[in-house]
Amino acid sequence: MPPPIDDPVEADRLSRRSTLVRAGGLAAVAVGAACLPAEAAGTTRQDGAVTCVLSPEMTEGPYYLANEKMRRNITEGLPGAPLSLHLTVADASTCKPIKGAAVDIWHASAGGKYSGEQANDTVGQTFLRGIQRTDANGLALFATVYPGWYPGRTVHIHVKVHIGGNVVHTGQLFFRDGFTDVVYRRAPYSGRPARDVRNTDDSIYLGGGSRSLLRMRSAGKGYVGSITMGVRRR
Repeated sequence: MPPPIDDPVEADRLSRRSTLVRAGGLAAVAVGAACLPAEAAGTTRQDGAVTCVLSPEMTEGPYYLANEKMRRNITEGLPGAPLSLHLTVADASTCKPIKGAAVDIWHASAGGKYSGEQANDTVGQTFLRGIQRTDANGLALFATVYPGWYPGRTVHIHVKVHIGGNVVHTGQLFFRDGFTDVVYRRAPYSGRPARDVRNTDDSIYLGGGSRSLLRMRSAGKGYVGSITMGVRRR
């Protein structure tokens, strides 16, 4: 058995390649690559153009709190692998970036807890929650940590997009399982039991998560995750 791969980007690449080979062989990969759906809704192509794909709507979940802090760094000193999120908002009809949209995110800590929740014994706390407005390129940036898991769900980040006081998108962002497997070999994630749900077993992911996968890359001791969310103005 080959040794485990410690680079999540390489592990992710090999995992995808292995899956495609099992599905139909290298020849099928070569022929079918151009027919595959976008990895993420409204993702940016290599030539810099934005595709016009409407991001899938997903459940808000039980942990949303209104009026979160307007801030880029949402870590509040919590442990975890550094994660820089590059979230772009574009008009799904015109592909044009939307300036001034409020991007609202929240997610679990490395230990699997949400802030501000009685169920997590974190009432009054605000870690890993925040809002940023998009710039002229439709881009909102966040500094956070790689999310932890909690029972019954695959690893994810919640997101809402507000324009002019209206919510135009409620969704969840996901990670490829192979990437998460490698990240979770690091502390503090490695000190927890193995997660109980992966993407293919998560009912919410199955409702469109493949179009809400973050494009991930390593960056120093951490990672960068990016996606373009196609929305409809209301």
